[in-house]
Amino acid sequence: MPGAIDHGRLMPDKTVASRCAEALAHAAQAAGPPLLFALRLWASVCLALYVAFWLELDNTYWAGASAAVVCQPQLGASLRKGWFRMIGTVVGAIAIVVLTACFPQSRIAFLGVLALWAALCAFVATVLRNFASYSAALAGYTAAVIAADALGATGGPSPVVFWVAVWRASEICIGIVCAGIVLAGTDLGGAQRRLAASFVDLGVAIASGFTRTLVLAEQELPETQPLRRELIRQVIALEPAVDQALGESSHLRYHSPTLQTAIHGLFRALDGWRGVATHLSRLPHDLAQQGVETILRSIPPQLGSGQESDAPARWMNDPVALRCDCENAVRTLLAQPAGTPSLRLLADAAAKVPDGILNVLDGLRLLVDAPGRPLPDHRGFRLSVPEWLPALINAARAFVTIVAVELVWLATAWPNGASTIVFTAIVVLVLSPSGDLAYSGAMAFALGTAGAVVCAATIKFAVLPAFETFPAFCLAIGLVLVPAGFVIARSRQPTAVAVFTAMGIIFVPLLAPANRMSYDTAQFYNSALAIVVGCGVAPLAFSLLPSLPPALRARRLTVLTLRELRRLAIAPVPPRSDDWEGRVYGRLAAMPDEAEPLQRARLLAALSVGTEIIHLRHIARRFREAAELDAALAAFAHANSAIAIARLRQLDRRLASGPDAGPGAAISLRTRSRILVISETLAEHASYFDSGAPV
Repeated sequence: MPGAIDHGRLMPDKTVASRCAEALAHAAQAAGPPLLFALRLWASVCLALYVAFWLELDNTYWAGASAAVVCQPQLGASLRKGWFRMIGTVVGAIAIVVLTACFPQSRIAFLGVLALWAALCAFVATVLRNFASYSAALAGYTAAVIAADALGATGGPSPVVFWVAVWRASEICIGIVCAGIVLAGTDLGGAQRRLAASFVDLGVAIASGFTRTLVLAEQELPETQPLRRELIRQVIALEPAVDQALGESSHLRYHSPTLQTAIHGLFRALDGWRGVATHLSRLPHDLAQQGVETILRSIPPQLGSGQESDAPARWMNDPVALRCDCENAVRTLLAQPAGTPSLRLLADAAAKVPDGILNVLDGLRLLVDAPGRPLPDHRGFRLSVPEWLPALINAARAFVTIVAVELVWLATAWPNGASTIVFTAIVVLVLSPSGDLAYSGAMAFALGTAGAVVCAATIKFAVLPAFETFPAFCLAIGLVLVPAGFVIARSRQPTAVAVFTAMGIIFVPLLAPANRMSYDTAQFYNSALAIVVGCGVAPLAFSLLPSLPPALRARRLTVLTLRELRRLAIAPVPPRSDDWEGRVYGRLAAMPDEAEPLQRARLLAALSVGTEIIHLRHIARRFREAAELDAALAAFAHANSAIAIARLRQLDRRLASGPDAGPGAAISLRTRSRILVISETLAEHASYFDSGAPV
């Protein structure tokens, strides 16, 4: 027995050993992609610096810094950012040359117009979205970068600004191209597949939720309102993923409106689901059951089988067949004979679900390269600005901040004051579109800059003097860039990502690599002080002139939509439904993530009411009761939904007294169903539609 016990003690614990092995394997697998990105970041900066050294450019560090800026953990984001960075660089370089030519002898006027240019770029950066917004911000601070090298110590414009613009633009473009080469050669990308999976997940969730509403309504109508509001939030979050996918494929960029229409299709399907659920909740059980049976006969089984585990695979593998089923369902529902406005409403609202999913499937066909008919032509750029106030605030902040720094520079004659202007402009312009996150982002950038100063001083004065070759130099800067890149790709904390991103970007300009390195400590600390001050001014600017808080932005978006809806109701000529839907979709996309679910639901309700009003206004000429429709819409425009509903019901009774047969009977029935949609939506969100000042 003792021997057995001793033998048992000597035997290894296989369970513990296997757990340790699994933990190590999992850690290695999790660390692989972040480490690979860190190596890509390091290689991109090294390649950009090598090319800049070989071409013997003046400020080679701009090439390295540009490569660090462009590098993103996702290939599509990196390539897309690189293209827009090139555009912004060229625009900024042209702008500063033109400004110098317009004010060759006036220092004050030149600096003032430079601040105005930065304010204009901040305004445009707020109006645009995603990487187009970044391009506008870059055009602003590229002008400041070139001006800093051409102004001199006294702030006067220089006649060599054209060549300075060419050199700086060349250095920045070298960094962009080098980063693109490294990333495209080492990363196959995955944004397209991820976006396809997101479309499938949301499409399946909406289709299955809609079908579940119909199936369970025969016993007891389920509460699906929280699910729909959460799905609205998820659809809004798709836009950055679309931009990343566009960066990986020129074919996708050519058909980019198809992907945007796919997002709108998800909103349309949610609107149809909302309309059906709202109407069913107001019907008696027997009438609701009759309507549900009619709809279920027209819904293809493949569309409503989202509860099955293989449903996403079927969507991904054969979107063409599912699209044909949806087309048939839309035609069947719209042509469904209905004897009452209630049944007509249910059929038309239910048709919005497969009709919206048609657009989703078009986007999915594009993403998975499915064969079939040519994709619908959705070409054409349409700018939709949710509201102008944030852009005006950001423009005012950029102008005031840069003018203040310029005045301090002129008053103190600080030799490195131009660098302070540059980095103030960089942080203020890039972070202005971030809204309420701008201040925390600026603070994180300032902390990262302080860390970059320490790292750059250590590498420059303690490591580099012992080495002379370029490979050794690359190994030295890798001591900072590789850990920073690893944290950027590995961390899930936005603050940590922002801090180490700033370290990776600012580290190269602080190090100031050149063919003949300078180890002047006074020069280094003067340059570092200018950069630190510039990055430190930005948080102060965001705290003194803060962005609109999320709650106020969300409230303004709902108020602006309601105000525009009231104007639409009484406009002499109603707008196109596509224009109205595009504006509301833009406001839905601009809703901050902190917005209440009810506020998103109100925008979707306003979308539905506006669409139905436009259709009613177009067909009102066929009926003698157009004056009653105008009276009902006027009551709505005066923030009195109760009177509007009463007058709409009176109009409905007038239409019901018409003939039950003939060419106008079907139109009359559909008109009555639209009146019913408006009345039910106004009653459901009466507190919203009756709020605010009347038009």
